[in-house]
Amino acid sequence: MDEELIGRIVLAVVMAATGVLLIWQARAAAAGKLRRNQIAGIRTAATLSSDEAWLAAHQRAKNVCVLAGVEALAVAGAVLLPLSTAGFVSVVLAGCIIMLALVLYGARIGVAAAREVTASVG
Repeated sequence: MDEELIGRIVLAVVMAATGVLLIWQARAAAAGKLRRNQIAGIRTAATLSSDEAWLAAHQRAKNVCVLAGVEALAVAGAVLLPLSTAGFVSVVLAGCIIMLALVLYGARIGVAAAREVTASVG
């Protein structure tokens, strides 16, 4: 097996695992199964301020973060296609940028939801 194929397989596995983890985390946190913590989820002062803020943030961000996970799974499949090196690099780079943008947007709207909860309580 050639080195390029091995690299593509490793990248596909990493991207697929990332996608599955993003989807799991988004669903679990939004359902209240992933409690406030310092490891996984949207971790800011606003979201960590209370259980209610944490839950509101993840419920608001769920769909966007699930979409980021689905996008990572799509990239995982695409890197196994017989693309040229330039095509391969373009797919990976674009996919990672889109995934990052979705996660950051999810965090942004989640933090806004957490702040709304904090403001209504205070």
